[in-house]
Amino acid sequence: MIPRKALQNVITALERQAAVALIGPRQVGKTTLALAIAQTRPSIYLDLESPEDRAKLTDPILFLNAYEDRLVILDEIHRTPDIFRPLRSLIDQGRQKGKRTGRFLILGSASMDLLKQASETLAGRIAFVDLNPFDVREVGDSRESIDRLWVRGGFPESYLAATDELSFAWRKDFIRTYLERDVPQFGPRIATETLRRLWTMLAHQQGALLNTSALASALSISGQTISRYLDLLVDLLLVRRLAPFYTNIGKRLVKSPKIYIRDSGLLHSLLGIQDYNTLAGHPVLGQSWEGFVIENIVSAAPEQTRFSFYRTAAGAEVDLVMELPKGELWAVEVKYGLAPALGRGFHNARADLKPTRSLVVYSGQDRFPLSEGIEAIGLGALADLLSAQG
Repeated sequence: MIPRKALQNVITALERQAAVALIGPRQVGKTTLALAIAQTRPSIYLDLESPEDRAKLTDPILFLNAYEDRLVILDEIHRTPDIFRPLRSLIDQGRQKGKRTGRFLILGSASMDLLKQASETLAGRIAFVDLNPFDVREVGDSRESIDRLWVRGGFPESYLAATDELSFAWRKDFIRTYLERDVPQFGPRIATETLRRLWTMLAHQQGALLNTSALASALSISGQTISRYLDLLVDLLLVRRLAPFYTNIGKRLVKSPKIYIRDSGLLHSLLGIQDYNTLAGHPVLGQSWEGFVIENIVSAAPEQTRFSFYRTAAGAEVDLVMELPKGELWAVEVKYGLAPALGRGFHNARADLKPTRSLVVYSGQDRFPLSEGIEAIGLGALADLLSAQG
């Protein structure tokens, strides 16, 4: 088992809050992590996909009152969305008895409805911890580990598969299960085949500006339907919508977001890319590396960091702009290859933004200056650098 960096975050959150929500896509390892925590303290685990366990919560206050001295783990909480109000009552009752922390660990597959309801109903009583697929800090920053993580993605079953063929087969099954079984739970009346085609089209346009009209025309559906489907994929943490950076500098800025399939393994599966050799010769190579790097950066960066990209109509461009909590602005360009070369667009963007730090993430591991104020850095080193900013 690869140790998860989120484990300590959950334990710390349980020490300061009555409820903790562990949020992440399906099959990312939420249950495994929760059960590891359960082994360290008196606990009860309820799988709310099980009819038997759901039946126990017919009267949640009556049932859960019997376990006020244990950590109660509620898995797949979206199955019982009405439970948040009873949880609030139980937490408030517990506070009066001095039981203020470590009462409930809630696992959810990241629908925005869940987040909104939990944050509103349990305001001041709940902490949120994200569990993402494996990142470079967890698997190691050797060239072999990074390439394996990039090709297979970070879902544990995919990354740890015995062969590339088994990893690819697992991801194909994952996509099919998500579309046919899981998505209908969050988005009723979603056309499965249309959503599959949209997901595949987004994979072919990895890192491109979102063009809702073009997607709607290609799929013969309305732009409103495209937006609704895309919202669902974003809510389920399968797609990232990277917003454009806005600053009042008198430039004509691009206003459309960029779209990425968040897990590189799922991206490759949607495109039929099974191994590194196939990826190396595929047109998506550069965009795949860009999305992979961005996801690892987001995972490593301090909480409250804001992420965007910068592009003007005149061609100034930066792949990722980070606004760190301490007020620093970092400009990050992503280049695949061992000899990264920068175009005029990046230099013009630096002149516009005047970032605190300018970095180029390339596929090597050494750190070296490219020019005055610009440093080339490997992904592992950047992840460590960002972790230290917290």
